[in-house]
Amino acid sequence: MHHYDEPVYLISIVAKILDIHPQTLRQYERENLINPSRSDGRIRLYSQRDIDKIKLILRLTRELGVNLAGVDIILNLKETIDAMEKEIAQLRHDVETAKNAHSVSPEKSLVTKKSLYEMIVFKE
Repeated sequence: MHHYDEPVYLISIVAKILDIHPQTLRQYERENLINPSRSDGRIRLYSQRDIDKIKLILRLTRELGVNLAGVDIILNLKETIDAMEKEIAQLRHDVETAKNAHSVSPEKSLVTKKSLYEMIVFKE
């Protein structure tokens, strides 16, 4: 089993898997829609991530009638949204961490938890 981002598929295999001509893949690369890795011998190698991106491109062009310029805009917007969603998740995590960091330590609190009951302890 290969890692999702590991470049292992040759252009002929990807073309066969997706039932498209290798020239279509070369065109997508010329349009900067995909960027497959290259071996030391300059052979294109595609990862599963690349294949999934090509599937999205094919869906946009074939099923939705989007031209390649539109696909480029959509892919760029998708990348921006994905980055923003990741940033929002990190910010939410940071906010939760900050909220939890401001809690009073157990030795300084007036209320301590014992079992299922809360007890109020007054220090003199």
